[in-house]
Amino acid sequence: MTAAKDFAPLDLCVLTVSDTRTTQNDTSGDYLCNALAEAGHRLHARAISRDDKYRMRAIVSAWIAEAGVHGILVTGGTGFTGRDSTPEALRPLLDKEMPGFGEMFRVLSFEEIGTSTLQSRAFAGLANDKFLFCLPGSTSACRTAWEKLIRAQLDARTSPCNLANLRPRLPET
Repeated sequence: MTAAKDFAPLDLCVLTVSDTRTTQNDTSGDYLCNALAEAGHRLHARAISRDDKYRMRAIVSAWIAEAGVHGILVTGGTGFTGRDSTPEALRPLLDKEMPGFGEMFRVLSFEEIGTSTLQSRAFAGLANDKFLFCLPGSTSACRTAWEKLIRAQLDARTSPCNLANLRPRLPET
């Protein structure tokens, strides 16, 4: 598949999963919103949810049902503590998982935080033709994921291929 020559902005949502973050101190959500806007994409919606799998699932389910949404970035809840439930909440919504995303994220994180990367359960996939990326809650982890993986894949100009150019073919049966 040949990459497009023109940038095609996507409409993206950002969800922060945290029992303590608010709009005043959500540095990870702020980073993702700013980064997607700087890349030329549009913020469709933003929310903060406490780490409750049913609340998270409800928010993301509503977004994946919206025709105008192309992707969702979730930050937080991907660790191992008793309250971390993002994978359990959102994996059931996936139609297809993207195993390479979590694997690559942990490889890249290893360069920054060493073996602590083993505690990350970051993952990505496709839900109702929407890209879903679930990242750790730290701002540095969001930066690593955006700058080294997500940004290029959501840019239709990235060669030799990218996720953005797959969008028209996602609903094929």
